[in-house]
Amino acid sequence: MVLLRGGRVLDPGTGVDRVADVLVRDGKVAAVGPALPAPGGVPVVDVTGLVVGPGFVDLHSHVHSIAGHRLQGMDGVTTALDLEAGLTPIGRAYAQAAWEGRPLNYGFSASWGAARAQVLMGLEPDADFRSGLALLGDPRWQRSSSPTELRAWLEVLEREVGAGALGIGVLLGYAPDTDPAEYLALAALAARANAPVYTHVRELVESNPGTPVDGSFEVARAAAETGAAMHHCHVNSTSRRHVDRVLGLLEKSRAEGSRVTVESYPYGAGSTGIGAFFLAPERLSAWDIAPRDIMMVETGERLADVGRLRELRETDPAALCVVSFADEEDPADAAMLRRALAFPDSIVASDAMPILWPDGTHERREWPLPPKGRTHPRTAGTFAKSLRLMVRETGTWSWLEAFRRCSWLPARVLDAIAPGARAKGHLGVGADADVVVLDPERITDTATYLDPTRPSVGVRHLLVAGTFVVRDGEVQVEALPGRPLRGEPA
Repeated sequence: MVLLRGGRVLDPGTGVDRVADVLVRDGKVAAVGPALPAPGGVPVVDVTGLVVGPGFVDLHSHVHSIAGHRLQGMDGVTTALDLEAGLTPIGRAYAQAAWEGRPLNYGFSASWGAARAQVLMGLEPDADFRSGLALLGDPRWQRSSSPTELRAWLEVLEREVGAGALGIGVLLGYAPDTDPAEYLALAALAARANAPVYTHVRELVESNPGTPVDGSFEVARAAAETGAAMHHCHVNSTSRRHVDRVLGLLEKSRAEGSRVTVESYPYGAGSTGIGAFFLAPERLSAWDIAPRDIMMVETGERLADVGRLRELRETDPAALCVVSFADEEDPADAAMLRRALAFPDSIVASDAMPILWPDGTHERREWPLPPKGRTHPRTAGTFAKSLRLMVRETGTWSWLEAFRRCSWLPARVLDAIAPGARAKGHLGVGADADVVVLDPERITDTATYLDPTRPSVGVRHLLVAGTFVVRDGEVQVEALPGRPLRGEPA
């Protein structure tokens, strides 16, 4: 139990923005109001001058480690979910996270890619994100399916949703020549289960006039034709310089009644495995990038030429890289990235990536993290950077709107598939006590592409299920209160 005294309380669930106290008891918000009495023996934390709101819900995090969760916690995240890629088998994914312990709440979608690989390649899934990276450059799972194969992998996904997956994650951009009818069949299955579909879209028609269907149009069409809830992942990176056209398409789809949601992050570079379809040398020009725009995460090597790109794709297709698609220092590119964030109801999501150390490990339990950890800076800084850019520097969002984008809206994406989500993203009495307390004048990212594990600053306190994960700006290394958020399909 704890009483947070005198902060500026922001509740995007009710539109409340006022100075008040928040009483936390038994992992829940017990009371919110001015001058609440402190029950005997309850610690009182003075948060005067600080902002108190529901912790951020990250729909797109590939961080499956205590180290990564701590970085995200310092960025204000209380729930980190892997929904774009997903993990299969879902039971193993949840069991592994529970056995290891997590500082933040966690959850997973069912993996479309793993289900296809199981049927088309005979490859048994192992619920390991690194195995998924290794698949990215393998063409055997990227082809269209026969009718029998299609039924088989749809059945795999249906079982996974029935076992508690938070919907279905579809890496369509990594198999962009598959028959569009398969995607519609998947959406129809999801609609029956009331399960969201989270899609990394296939290529846009501007970058590949020969694509079977424009990637963003495909999402809108599936929503309209099947009634499924369709989530468009990282619209900034998949749309690039065509983002205004894509956002207009999605806006029209929503106006017509389709269930389409969208997310974005504030960086001009993405991250993926070097074996990804769209990083093939012959595809680079369609993305307006060159080999020098690709940097290997583990070594910091910036690729010199096409020959080196081919070599790495052949020898280590799972190796993580950072791919620049926009210049954040260029005013026009920076404005383009902000437009994706400013789009009505656009959700902030990080696409946080695993952290690698020179000895090959992916996990560290000490804090501060040891030096030379490598990842994309969005792992550590997405939410703080979004707040700095959109609230403090440009005034595009109010603080209440910022919490709506970072907490309320992402939790609402999950309401139908996971009733437990209804207690997240707001500070109503009975809500989960996933709470962030931040300094509105200091909140900012510090991670860079060359030093990507520097934690954000300005998060003074972070509670997950009522337990301090960050207190007085310091990670609590013994705190592993993260709980699973699981699906309960219709």
